[in-house]
Amino acid sequence: MRITCVGGGPAGLYFALLIRKADPAHVVRVLERNRAGDTFGWGVVLSDQTVDALREADPETAAQISDAFNHWDDIAVHIGGRTIVSGGHGFCGIGRKKLLNILQARCEQLGVELVYEADVPDDAEIDADLIIAADGLNSRIRQKYAATYQPDVDLRQCRFVWLGTTRLFDAFTFDFQPTEWGWFQAHAYRFDATHSTFIVEAPEPVWRAAGLEDMSKEEGIAFCEKLFAKVLDGHPLISNAGHLRGSAQWIRFPRVVCKTWVHHNGRAPVVLMGDAAHTAHFSIGSGTKLALEDAIDLARDIQAHGDLADALKAYEATRSIEVLRIQNAARNSTEWFENVERHARLAPEQFAYSLLTRSQRISHENLRLRDARYVGEFERWLAGRSGVDAQVPPMFTPFQLRGLRLKNRVAVSPMAQYSCVDGVPGDYHLMHLGARALGGAGLVFAEMTCVSPDARITPGCPGLWSDAQGAAWQRIVDFVHANSSAAIAMQLGHAGPKGSTCVPWRGGEDQPLPFGNWPLLAASEQQYLPGTSQVAHAMTRADMDRVRDDFVAAARRAAAAGFDWLELHCAHGYLLSSFISPLTNQRADAYGGSLDNRLRYPLEVFTALREVWPADRPMSVRISAHDWVPGGTTPEDAVAIAAAFKDAGADVIDVSSGQVSKAQKPVYGRMYQTPFAESIRNRIGIATMAVGAISEADHVNSIIASGRADLCAIARPHLANPAWTLTEAARIGYAGPIGLAWPRQYLSGKSQLEREFERQRSAGVAAAEQANKALGV
Repeated sequence: MRITCVGGGPAGLYFALLIRKADPAHVVRVLERNRAGDTFGWGVVLSDQTVDALREADPETAAQISDAFNHWDDIAVHIGGRTIVSGGHGFCGIGRKKLLNILQARCEQLGVELVYEADVPDDAEIDADLIIAADGLNSRIRQKYAATYQPDVDLRQCRFVWLGTTRLFDAFTFDFQPTEWGWFQAHAYRFDATHSTFIVEAPEPVWRAAGLEDMSKEEGIAFCEKLFAKVLDGHPLISNAGHLRGSAQWIRFPRVVCKTWVHHNGRAPVVLMGDAAHTAHFSIGSGTKLALEDAIDLARDIQAHGDLADALKAYEATRSIEVLRIQNAARNSTEWFENVERHARLAPEQFAYSLLTRSQRISHENLRLRDARYVGEFERWLAGRSGVDAQVPPMFTPFQLRGLRLKNRVAVSPMAQYSCVDGVPGDYHLMHLGARALGGAGLVFAEMTCVSPDARITPGCPGLWSDAQGAAWQRIVDFVHANSSAAIAMQLGHAGPKGSTCVPWRGGEDQPLPFGNWPLLAASEQQYLPGTSQVAHAMTRADMDRVRDDFVAAARRAAAAGFDWLELHCAHGYLLSSFISPLTNQRADAYGGSLDNRLRYPLEVFTALREVWPADRPMSVRISAHDWVPGGTTPEDAVAIAAAFKDAGADVIDVSSGQVSKAQKPVYGRMYQTPFAESIRNRIGIATMAVGAISEADHVNSIIASGRADLCAIARPHLANPAWTLTEAARIGYAGPIGLAWPRQYLSGKSQLEREFERQRSAGVAAAEQANKALGV
């Protein structure tokens, strides 16, 4: 084939040499707008994994690159006068100019034609069988065919400047400095024998308030030198952006996502590669890493498929998925650095841990594999904050609220079972909740329990509107207290507009009852399922008084039954949620309009419950932190909602999201709701409970250790395995006794389970060592 690469950066050069090496019959050209030797930036970072891929793709090039590497395993975090170091991370730094020189020389050696000072406004006059658009972040080819590629460019919230310094860092270094305007941070790493990269970053409002927008380049550098004087240790900061002046050096990171990567123009397919196709924030690596991996994959796919069209389909399908995974991690990392102010409220030890795990690509156990010493010391420190003098996994540290001390940080979520008769929990509930209390969790929630017959979701929902129901619940509470060390919580709620529906397995979820319906209430008249659900009527003041009093009566019964904890359900589109969300509250009186007004009635109910609930027992509130619908509740609203409940006396905010509207479009993923819990916890200073897609001990440990939440509520995994907590303890090799209590009757199974997981871990380690040996690692 005749192949032309537009752009002589790492993507275009590396692809050119790989495809030429694979088949010397290809005629390969690289068109670069700049002169040979011109480049921007200082050093770039590659992970050990990327270096392994380079070795496999072209050992000759990899050897030259490796010889120029500065390798380090440590990450050093400077915060509040402390330096915290974690090892085993495996990164390499190389000067961008050095890397380009190596790739250019290798291209020439393999017979690739390099054409410099070739400005290519678009692809119209290129005569080739395949065109690679590797023309960078501001790709003109991508812009020309935007209708095909459908690029989405998101300018992030921080300003940053890319500088260099003669200070040689022995670790990948993060330095955080508070100022009167807000926080600045530096990302620094050595890339050759004489220089390090030094990136300074701050949220744009902080950057503007500090006056950097109006400073000259020299004044800006002097500002940064003074601010980071301690870590620079007398060394200067240097700019190589000679063509830029003043604030033009400081840019906002543009996150680029393209829906498709291949355009067919009738002459030759035009394929995006590198920054033209995608970007990922520098805080988790570099665009260079992604560009090189793009080149490897495309060259391999062309060799593996006899038909070019098939090769390009394979490249786009497989590579776009991998890049999206990295971009998701980069988004987490970007948002972490955009919100340093709230993370800085954590102790330095927890701040550093939060930074290390910010992308969610590094979990607690993965961090332990990298640096067991660091994790061990951190676990001992974290446990000490709970009064425990031992090394304990974070999920098994105790948690104190008012007069209640939970043995660990795992909660069994309230999960509807639809198995009551006349609202009375029976033997099924004794078995269901009792089994989960014996399964190791520190706190077990009863499902949403309704405060009146017309508050039910379905006829099978439990209630607490009668003394008979109170007695049935007391039977369950007494069993839990007598046979386990778990605490048990009652969640009170009112279905509101989502009531009077079928038990899911008898008539379909959210479908109205075919007969026997009861009238529904909501903040405003509405149908949960338009055209299908029963119409809920707007509450009058008399309705509000009655429902509030129903909640109070139910809370009194819950206290008398011995529940350790009370939660008020204000989420998921149920009655109190219907007041909070602007999607469902269209009232024109004092209970509608502003968020303060929409919160008025839910706060009234909560305050009434707090007055009758025993002062030594905790209360929580479940909220929907995001409606996932335009015009609905936002994560920023959730912070204000949580603050209002905190002021009213709530001890914990149980942070869920969605289920307010069927028009919702959530962005799912591992622990996808946890960022909402973290934002609330660390911005307003209240304990939070994280929920949603938390399924492993590793997830719980990472969340608790990083200060993203104080408790983790686990739902579906507890349906599959009542002893989820005991099982996960054995899986990670924790045998207790702190935070972990096996029932005496089950102890004979404990050692067998632990031995089986130990065998699996040993087999996994052996397999990993064998794989590393095969790779020469």
